[in-house]
Amino acid sequence: MNDTTTTTSHAVEMPAFVDHSHLTVIDLPMLSAFYQQVMGLSVLEKSASGETLGVAGRPLLTLTTDSNTARAPRNAPGLFHTAFLAPDRRELGRWLAHAAHNNVPLTGASDHLVSEAIYLDDPEGNGIEVYRDRDRSEWTYGPDGTVKMATHRLDLQGLYDEAPKDGWTGQENGTAIGHIHLQVSDIPEADAFFRDVLGLDIMATYPGASFFATGKYHHHVAANVWNSRGQPKRRPGMTGLADYTIRFNEPARLETALDKLDALAIPTTRSGDTVSLVDPWGIGLRLSA
Repeated sequence: MNDTTTTTSHAVEMPAFVDHSHLTVIDLPMLSAFYQQVMGLSVLEKSASGETLGVAGRPLLTLTTDSNTARAPRNAPGLFHTAFLAPDRRELGRWLAHAAHNNVPLTGASDHLVSEAIYLDDPEGNGIEVYRDRDRSEWTYGPDGTVKMATHRLDLQGLYDEAPKDGWTGQENGTAIGHIHLQVSDIPEADAFFRDVLGLDIMATYPGASFFATGKYHHHVAANVWNSRGQPKRRPGMTGLADYTIRFNEPARLETALDKLDALAIPTTRSGDTVSLVDPWGIGLRLSA
């Protein structure tokens, strides 16, 4: 069965979505140059300890550093990848052509049925996905409301061949963070946190992974234990994912999540419309409306 009731389909138009990722890095100038030159983001704001980058004035990624930053082990809970959602297949192809012409090493490429995705790492090993969604009319939903996803080979050559070769000057307006994929220590714990506390739906499961979303999107947050099963919490000052932001288009959903956090005695700090906390794996999380 296909979902025909949703009038909007973009990841950021859903009741809640991910709109920002914050990485702690060791070499700030090198990482900033990478995200500008390879990923096509622009610097929007600078401070003594970091920079915020984005597309067409929309902040997407903050990079910060300090003298106590220590490199995280590869199996530590934290970031699996930040996923940048291109406006359409044409723009995904344009980015691929840019990457190919500049010898950017890729780590993989997959057709997930709901999307086409290309994977790479930044110079400090933070995972990145660049993807485009297929139209929702092409998605297949099960009777239980989950969406059919798979990991098939993506025809990179075909995508490249179709792409315009008229020069690439950065990500196109409309580029957003479509989702964030985390390494966690335990999947049942992740299900309890993202579904039962934050109110996201489980949209798909793989061995060792769950995919969570609102609005019947394929996933806004994913969590896996492929490298990190049973690992202890992140320690402050580790490289990688310092925090990320889930923004609620429906404020009532945020209030419900805050009530559940309070009931579980999970400490939170409120600043204006944003509530900050640390999740069960030591990853910072900001909730805002």
